[in-house]
Amino acid sequence: MTFAQRDLSPALAAVRETHAPTALVRDADRDFETLPSARAEELGLLVDALDPLSYPESWLPPDAPEVLVRYASDEFTVGAPGDGGVAWTRQTDPPVVLVKPRLEGSPDAFVDFLVAEALVQVGLDVPEHFLGFFEARYLDLADAARDHLDPVETYQLAAALYEASLGVHTRDVFAGWEADHPDLFDAWVDAGERLEPRLSGLPNDLATGGTEFGDAAELACAAIKHGIEPPTPFGALDAPAYREYGADYAVQWAETTFDRLG
Repeated sequence: MTFAQRDLSPALAAVRETHAPTALVRDADRDFETLPSARAEELGLLVDALDPLSYPESWLPPDAPEVLVRYASDEFTVGAPGDGGVAWTRQTDPPVVLVKPRLEGSPDAFVDFLVAEALVQVGLDVPEHFLGFFEARYLDLADAARDHLDPVETYQLAAALYEASLGVHTRDVFAGWEADHPDLFDAWVDAGERLEPRLSGLPNDLATGGTEFGDAAELACAAIKHGIEPPTPFGALDAPAYREYGADYAVQWAETTFDRLG
């Protein structure tokens, strides 16, 4: 696997300088969800140091998906299912943003926004995966969802909830690009507008079983980062309290939501 230097537009170069000035932006020559350890270690040729993450096994329920068990281990992995077309890591020094070939053919403005979003996230003091966000409280989330979601669907929900948390931290940055980086701002707005028709029917789709809960969570939580109010029961995540209380708030929301579902 190779990682070629990606040419950045002036707007992207400015975003990197503001939020993650040391970050490397590279094009991966193959698609991936989780970069295999041997491939991830090839990033060592590009950076000064590697510092792989690992998490306590005690944070995981016994039925956790294998991909999550692998991520928690001391194996050096980058990326996870649900990351989309761009992944980033601070397990390297300097950090690395990887653009996947699946984005080929997508509008340039949209791809630039995804890269800019990753650079903003790299610059935040946040984990690069939901397990680092929930920590031991992932057990409580899994317990709250147990009667309604299987372990893979719980993984999907956790990823969506973390995406919402990132969204409440980043959307003000995106909104502030209107004057300085209008193309990135327009791409952010356009992506949000494309979500709105699907959001309007989401409560009914959930009630009738037309949409699975995890899929609905992904859609609604994506809306938050675009400054769009998500429908019930996800609207409570679009709150200053989520930004302040993080995983504790997410778990409380899940407990309340699933209690109401019966």
